[in-house]
Amino acid sequence: TFGFIALCPQLYVNYRLKSVAHMPWKVFMYKLFNTFIDDAFAFLIKSPLKHKIMTLRDDIVFLVFLVQAYMYRVDKSRANEFGYVYESQKGKDGGVV
Repeated sequence: TFGFIALCPQLYVNYRLKSVAHMPWKVFMYKLFNTFIDDAFAFLIKSPLKHKIMTLRDDIVFLVFLVQAYMYRVDKSRANEFGYVYESQKGKDGGVV
């Protein structure tokens, strides 16, 4: 029942950090699959219009997640939680910053 709506605090964290490097991708994919199933069954079975509309709120949160993933790319020059940097950042003189 609480698909992407439960991940709304994660939207705020992504916005404040301007990064999606810490986003829980496994949970994200599970919620995506679950939301797709909910939407399919809500529109295939006979149900009140209110229920059909309420299933779309998860889709709105999902679209915000996609926009954040597009806008806040993972910064490969920032150290992760283990201290590993994937790409070194070069300065103006060609040296590593």
